[in-house]
Amino acid sequence: MVYHPLMPSEVDLIEILRTHAGAVRTDVVLGIGDDAAVVQPRAGHDLVLCTDTLVAGVHFPTDTPAEAIGHKALAVNLSDLAAMGAEPTWALLCLTLPEPDADWVRSFASGLGALAERFGVQLIGGDTTRGPLSITVQLAGEVPTGGALRRGTAKAGDALFVSGPIGDAALALTILQRGDLVPAALRERLDRPEPCIELGLSLRGIATAAIDVSDGLLTDLARLLHGTGFGATVDVESLPRSAAFVAGGGVAGMQLYGGDDYELLFAAPADAGFGVRIGTVEATPGIVCVDRAGRPLVIDGKGYDAFR
Repeated sequence: MVYHPLMPSEVDLIEILRTHAGAVRTDVVLGIGDDAAVVQPRAGHDLVLCTDTLVAGVHFPTDTPAEAIGHKALAVNLSDLAAMGAEPTWALLCLTLPEPDADWVRSFASGLGALAERFGVQLIGGDTTRGPLSITVQLAGEVPTGGALRRGTAKAGDALFVSGPIGDAALALTILQRGDLVPAALRERLDRPEPCIELGLSLRGIATAAIDVSDGLLTDLARLLHGTGFGATVDVESLPRSAAFVAGGGVAGMQLYGGDDYELLFAAPADAGFGVRIGTVEATPGIVCVDRAGRPLVIDGKGYDAFR
């Protein structure tokens, strides 16, 4: 590649990211600009870490606006912390770009930075490099010692809940793949998922187990129950549906097997007071889908698997 004096350098791109670093936190001792960041976790808290990678054409459509990609890159990690009942704190960003496009980075950073500001997250470092478009965010959070929500800790007899409508993102992707225009409400759910941080914090000490719905309800429910020896009954007719999902012709398979809605799925006592009840944790293994009358349903499909 021939160097062009007007082409932004890596330093220029990092400076753009620095100006959209989200919240300014007093527990960040040293942020962007050194070989590593230095932070100071609170006493009496466990540190919770998660990371996700988004690849163009795999985790988001190639026509997705840069601002929405920035939002989603942080949102999917915030959703993981929500499922752990953790309060988000600091983020690291690894950004791989085909070309050093300052306008794209500025838009991307505005989307990530606005969401970071909302949830009190400060971007404290990372890396930039050249290659096919992909974004990796590592996010940290804190939870009172021993208080993190977990998978694999549900109890037989617990009720199963979801935090809100599911299936919207799967329907949006289906419409996109047909080459049709996606209704704005559905495209918003695909491009700009809303992490359930406040709910995750409220579920501490109430939920017996939790996970976020990223790869499909049944896939993630199986993960929630993995290792417990328990199963579940899911009332398909009770799954919450948005008005846009109903109007767009969404079907049950999209709710059971589609991902990317980033709602929380959790087990809790029946009177927990949060979310929409969709089923029950059963003492016997296996997940059974039923209608409202309790009759078994067979709905074909499979959840998302990065290598399938």
